[in-house]
Amino acid sequence: MKYVGSYRPLWKTGELKKRRNAAWERLSACDLCGHECGVNRLSGQTGICKADDTVQISSYGAHFGEEPPLVGTCGSGTIFFTGCNLQCVFCQNWDISQMRIGRQVSEDELARIMVSLQEAGCHNINLVTPTHYMPQILTALIAACERGLRIPLVYNCGGYESLATLDILDGIVDIYMPDVKYAHAESALRFSRAKDYPSVVKSALKEMHRQVGDLMIDETGIARRGLIVRHLVLPEGLAGTAEIMEFIAGEISRDTYINIMDQYRPQYRAEEHPPLNRRITSREYKEAVQIAKNAGLHRFAC
Repeated sequence: MKYVGSYRPLWKTGELKKRRNAAWERLSACDLCGHECGVNRLSGQTGICKADDTVQISSYGAHFGEEPPLVGTCGSGTIFFTGCNLQCVFCQNWDISQMRIGRQVSEDELARIMVSLQEAGCHNINLVTPTHYMPQILTALIAACERGLRIPLVYNCGGYESLATLDILDGIVDIYMPDVKYAHAESALRFSRAKDYPSVVKSALKEMHRQVGDLMIDETGIARRGLIVRHLVLPEGLAGTAEIMEFIAGEISRDTYINIMDQYRPQYRAEEHPPLNRRITSREYKEAVQIAKNAGLHRFAC
């Protein structure tokens, strides 16, 4: 029996429409992310993310470079949104996140894209950097449900999420996949201009896990529901890996499915911020993995 996205019952009862309406109301004094800029995006004002009340995407398609339980045999139906609520100096997708290279689409077109990914056989709809477009996405999701969308929804974000947004998404998102970038405020401010990132991401992780629990993988190896955590290892321990792993194991769950990523490379403005001007060493990566194991974590993407 195929898993049906958790948003389907909410759509049938009309609750999804209520959540969508609540999301749009928040744009009048936007607090969708941890910055809580308070700008009126409905009147054209923009905050840190530079988004107004329209939605823009960079690309979409079946993606085979995600975590194995998302990719399966047919790929993860990935939609890359432009812009970001963080300003990471080492962003590997800086042309999309910072330069906002992409195109504006209507909510109806976004809905058709979702359905086309399902029809292509993708195992899920993977929303990449969706936070600042959450109201528009929910509008598209309603239209996509009317067209038969049924596969799980993945919320692939930077972790800098407001509890107000997560409250709206409760019961809508099947799989949360946040980055956990930093343990220390100094690094978060210096490299992503979000001093309170550590406290915000910890609260967000707790709420995400409360909503969806540990990752559930079916008999075919496909993720159906739960939390996936990504952590990018930075040079010289700048991410605070030890503190992050201890927090996840101690305050989230030792059964958390985690991807400790080794693909850091200097991009965007990283050259201006040594030691981010070099790749990590194999020793640094192996130490990060061992730190996670020592904390009691045991479910790793590989």
